[in-house]
Amino acid sequence: MLDLINFVPGDIVRVHQKIKEGDKTRIQIFEGVVLKIKGRNGNKMFTVQKKVGDVDVERIFPTNTPNIDKVEVKSHLKEKVRRAKLYYLRKKKNN
Repeated sequence: MLDLINFVPGDIVRVHQKIKEGDKTRIQIFEGVVLKIKGRNGNKMFTVQKKVGDVDVERIFPTNTPNIDKVEVKSHLKEKVRRAKLYYLRKKKNN
């Protein structure tokens, strides 16, 4: 459960999530760019996008879930971010 969000849209983060498989629990890491942070107080959610091959994968994480172990801020985007919601990264194509 996250008490404090110390990242902003445009940061590259690593989300450590607990995955339960049968009676075992493991940590799965999802690394990507934060597209948006939504909600207020204890009802916040954030969307992370990563690229797998030619496909972009987005995942929405609620902050009040006990399944999130920790969130590491790896770095910032190379470009200057001036928006709260970075939907333009969805449409960006590498030609």
